[in-house]
Amino acid sequence: MNEVVLLGAEAIAQGAIDGGMSGVYAYPGTPSTEITEYIQRNSGARKEGIHSEWSANEKTAMESAIGMSYAGKRAMVCMKHVGLNVAADPFINSAITGAGGGLIVVVADDPSMHSSQNEQDSRFYGDFALLPILEPADQQEAYDMAYNGFSLSEKVGLPVLMRITTRLSHSRSRVLRMKNIAENELKLPDDKKKFILLPSIARERYKLLLNLQDDLTELSENAAYNTLKDGNDRSLGIIACGISHNYLMENYPEGIPHPVLKIGQYPVPVKKIKEITSSCKEILVLEEGYPILEKSLLGLLNNSPVPIRGRLDGSLPRDGELNSDLVRKALGMEVHNGPEIPEIMVNRPPALCKGCGHIDIYHSLIEALTDFGEGRTFADIGCYTLGALPPYNAINTCVDMGASITMAKGAADAGLVPSVAVIGDSTFTHSGMTGLLDAVIENSPITIIISDNETTGMTGGQVSSAVGRIEGICLGIGVEESHLKIVTPLKKNHDENVQVILNELNYHGISVIIARRECIQTASKRKRIEVETKSLSTKS
Repeated sequence: MNEVVLLGAEAIAQGAIDGGMSGVYAYPGTPSTEITEYIQRNSGARKEGIHSEWSANEKTAMESAIGMSYAGKRAMVCMKHVGLNVAADPFINSAITGAGGGLIVVVADDPSMHSSQNEQDSRFYGDFALLPILEPADQQEAYDMAYNGFSLSEKVGLPVLMRITTRLSHSRSRVLRMKNIAENELKLPDDKKKFILLPSIARERYKLLLNLQDDLTELSENAAYNTLKDGNDRSLGIIACGISHNYLMENYPEGIPHPVLKIGQYPVPVKKIKEITSSCKEILVLEEGYPILEKSLLGLLNNSPVPIRGRLDGSLPRDGELNSDLVRKALGMEVHNGPEIPEIMVNRPPALCKGCGHIDIYHSLIEALTDFGEGRTFADIGCYTLGALPPYNAINTCVDMGASITMAKGAADAGLVPSVAVIGDSTFTHSGMTGLLDAVIENSPITIIISDNETTGMTGGQVSSAVGRIEGICLGIGVEESHLKIVTPLKKNHDENVQVILNELNYHGISVIIARRECIQTASKRKRIEVETKSLSTKS
């Protein structure tokens, strides 16, 4: 056993490595990206041959992890919360098939929407799928849950959802490691039909899942992550889920006078909940994200007269992250506000990097659209979404991964011709290809600009599945070669690029323009590595 300092995301990665994992599958998405990156650069993981290549999207990642579990090996799949929407089909169905080798699904939620479109709470998905959920309060628990989560999965024969949030993922703490567990041997399921979800089989599998629920609840009752500590002051009982327990502890450095139920494993420990609620005059529920537990208490307590406070009654804000000050206020304690930020300190919004190729293609697109009118550009998820901000004001939508192409098609179907879709290379192979197929089948009058910076830029420059493949994919799907154009987004090519875009806007059919220039950040890193490699080679 040895002690290391790790981010919460890294603690999960190290816990999985030490816990006998054979493969991790993921698509990069903040705040989950660092889990897979840590495994990719970990010497122990490389030595053991642990699979850690990026997947094309979260659905393919989930399905690959299920496949590894089917073969008896321990697998982890990682994504951000909106990625679970993409992976929902195999995720929900994996509860019916069950797991072979241990299978952990790590989902990083983003309350306050630091880099996301919504604040959804992934515990909802876990409850919906009737699966065990783990929610760490700190980095040590993140490590422990990843390390032990595989054995929990194998014990109950189900995938396990592990839910973290941005603050835990991106903060550091000391973590005590445990001894390394050997990887599982290859072993196919004893029931060779359990993964065949024909209705007759699925119905029986679903009954088995339902029959497991009492056992899962009993495991939660006895879980080390669910603790009930008594207190002398029973005027208030506190239920704290996951990282919210830390915010509570920060307000009581000398110890908490009230009874506290800390929850880190679900289904909720019903007996412990009834115990704390029966002995306290009122209950304060602290949970990061949606008021899922707070709502469920109304049913669990059979309309008990004990008041329940939390996000629903306004004791805590309904949106955004919790913090120790918000918890302090909910506890009725004095809040010490810091000094006001002077007016001279103006917020600095995110911006595209100077010299970014996205900037040049936007300038060309804006000019090309001058005579067609506003509101025609549908964009996607990536760095180029920043084109919505001044000085560009170049895009009109950003909904979800891959939506640019299909939304442009729908707008064109409604009569908005021409319509333009702007999508990045990694997003295109993530979920834009099927939308392109729809457009090709109907020869929709839309122009698709694939802004190809040859990387997954927004999450730090991970390898893009699109590199070297975009032209072949477009032609294979059915885009006419005469309307597949490649341009280089540079200032010197501005007039030429404007003309290319204008020609395609005036074509009443599907056209694709690939605007290709390497991301300046990854180019800088690549050149630095080349210089360092050359220097080492010269010295040797």
